Amino acid sequence: MKNVVLIGMPGAGKSTIGVLLAKTINYRFIDTDLIIQRKYGMLLKDIITEYGMEEFLSIEEREIICLEASQSVIATGGSIVLKETAMAHLKRIGTVVYLELPYPELEKRVKNITTRGIVMKKGQTFYDVYKERTPLYEKYAEITINCSGKTMEQIVEMIAAKVL
Repeated sequence: MKNVVLIGMPGAGKSTIGVLLAKTINYRFIDTDLIIQRKYGMLLKDIITEYGMEEFLSIEEREIICLEASQSVIATGGSIVLKETAMAHLKRIGTVVYLELPYPELEKRVKNITTRGIVMKKGQTFYDVYKERTPLYEKYAEITINCSGKTMEQIVEMIAAKVL
């Protein structure tokens, strides 16, 4: 069975939904942000601060390209869509599912923009990041799940019905 790869904005619920989905379909769960944090012994925000945005994106890309998994739900960092090679690898090893949420809902969920470890260019707002990434999420998605107004359980059921 192919992996299920979750993409979407920070705050879309990739990690939370990923864990629930993995339990529901009896897959392993992999969080690529946690892989990077463990490897570097630092939080994402500290890696971004120490190494800079471009180097962080390269680190993230290298970790994804090296990722070998089967029968796993893979929650990715929101910025992975900025790296075409990484996305090509993810598409090769899994079905890419975009967790789509309108900006106002994301804004309500993400209160800790500065401490969360979100890749943002200097002067960029969270809305700028949303506008930049949304077309990329749409481009790479094989399945798009509109998560607006739905419970985690409903979202998991919708994904499971489409990937199994």
